[in-house]
Amino acid sequence: MKLKKATALMTAAVMGMSLLAGCSGGSAETEKKEAKTKDGKVELEFLSTKPESKDTLQKLVDAYNGSQEDVVIKLTQPADAGTVLKTRMTKNDLPDIVAMGGDFNYVELQSAGAFIDLSEEDFLENINESYMKMLFQLNKDYEEKSYGVPYATNSSGVIYNKDIFEENSIEIPETFSDLMDACEKLQAAGVTPFELTFKDAWTILPTWNSIAPVLQPENFYTDKKEGKVTFADTHSEVLEKYLQIVNYAQQDYMGTSYDDGNKKFAAGEAAMMVNGSWAITEIKKANPDINVDQFKFPSSDDAAKNKVTSGVDVLFGITNSCGDADAAKDFIRFMVKKENAQTYADEQFAFSAVNGVEQNDATVAGVKEDIEAGEVVDFPDHYYPAGLDLSAVLSNFFLEKNNGKEDAQNITDTLKQLDTEYDALNVQ
Repeated sequence: MKLKKATALMTAAVMGMSLLAGCSGGSAETEKKEAKTKDGKVELEFLSTKPESKDTLQKLVDAYNGSQEDVVIKLTQPADAGTVLKTRMTKNDLPDIVAMGGDFNYVELQSAGAFIDLSEEDFLENINESYMKMLFQLNKDYEEKSYGVPYATNSSGVIYNKDIFEENSIEIPETFSDLMDACEKLQAAGVTPFELTFKDAWTILPTWNSIAPVLQPENFYTDKKEGKVTFADTHSEVLEKYLQIVNYAQQDYMGTSYDDGNKKFAAGEAAMMVNGSWAITEIKKANPDINVDQFKFPSSDDAAKNKVTSGVDVLFGITNSCGDADAAKDFIRFMVKKENAQTYADEQFAFSAVNGVEQNDATVAGVKEDIEAGEVVDFPDHYYPAGLDLSAVLSNFFLEKNNGKEDAQNITDTLKQLDTEYDALNVQ
């Protein structure tokens, strides 16, 4: 999870790409790269924005290269890869293949025409339809074409200490009222229900990202972009429920860091945290023996509406600079083979967008079935304009709460601020 930052560099990149001559599929025409190795093989650059996946990706790249006579894939993972991509786009020097998240960075590159259309490729038959639809929603004008191939996914929701739940006879909550009842029962037993870590402002986002997509109106993203709805008119209940969550947190939730909160949770000082599957890795580092699992945040009292928040953590795209699109497609076809996607999921503690690939770690067993069935919603902040610093707005909301501001006024002012900042950044 990273904060969005509006940069003049990206603005220049988008403007630069939009000035290029267009071709089919809304893609911009770019100069093709035709790199060759010393022995005459086609060399394709494969840039990944996730440095933590380097060893796994290199293993898979090596396996692919070993099976080829005419093509070599070269993996690159530069520091601050997102900025590198934007800089290279302004110079018309994009890599051949990109691995990146299905977030605002993808939105801006796709909108600028950086990727070729892969809609007719056979390997898409192996991809979970729910994650394909997420990318369609991120495309410019919501175009139902596949400019990226979803590969690895994640989960976000409630991480809970199974032993504490069992000791206090707590069942997995299926509705928001169930969750509040569980909090009351835990608190009465002297157990802190939630460990929150708002000193690191990005950790304020997971709860919003669970509640908002379930409670907001259908088509909110498109209607908001077109100026038909407002946060003020649609998101009061989101903040009202968020306030109830923090009422069951430790006293110093605004001063607790992500690292310290993970350690405290690992030590059994609270029953639950709201965060993504990535946090489980950090919790286990602090206490390898902790008995944890994850369940979907029960945002609504209608249990049927509740879904797991899960986004595209890694997708593959082929850029318009690619020197050999057919070879690049062959590499993606190799990567989405079940055995290779399973290797990535196992080694990177990820869920997969590839059908038939399972994540069998017990610490996420509670969300596995929903994710594999496509009962998921994407992170809503993926659909907000780049530069909208939601974590800063929400951090101020909770600071105002702690300073004694009346809840109703705090909610009104915060949602008005979100509308103002969104509208200032929204570019039609």
